[in-house]
Amino acid sequence: MKRTIIISLAFIVFILISWLLEFNIGIDMGKSFLEFALSLIKIVPFAFILIGLFEVWVKKETVEKHLGEGSRIKGYFWAIVLASTTVGGLFVALPVGAALTRKGARLGLVLVYLSASAVCRLPMTLFEASFLGVKFTIIRYLVSIPLIIITSEFMAKLMPELKVREN
Repeated sequence: MKRTIIISLAFIVFILISWLLEFNIGIDMGKSFLEFALSLIKIVPFAFILIGLFEVWVKKETVEKHLGEGSRIKGYFWAIVLASTTVGGLFVALPVGAALTRKGARLGLVLVYLSASAVCRLPMTLFEASFLGVKFTIIRYLVSIPLIIITSEFMAKLMPELKVREN
């Protein structure tokens, strides 16, 4: 905690000195940090509200049925569909992945969800298809999705003892 505070204060001092001395690199760093912080403030509170509602409204049995040990191929389908609707990148996907794990989702499917949330988001797919073409998007999905599934299952086998804390 002390190290984090010291680094944060050093960064603030650096930005202030850069602004006073008109050091453009430091000023640009400060502007980039503010833009990033504002985008987080716009997304994260609402995402956490939705994740909290997910925790309360979605029953553990439902998650276990669709993403649990016995879900088979439909689990991959649901993990990718859920990932395609994720907005906010990993800021949202990681807490959702933890919530899925607490509710009984299989680790391999949680990893599929996390990976697919970076690759298969619907807005990104529409943007990609409109600029690079539908053929490119289909080919990318046909290559990406099997690789995501294979890699996620391999990683899940490497770390079977991974557990998410309840608090």
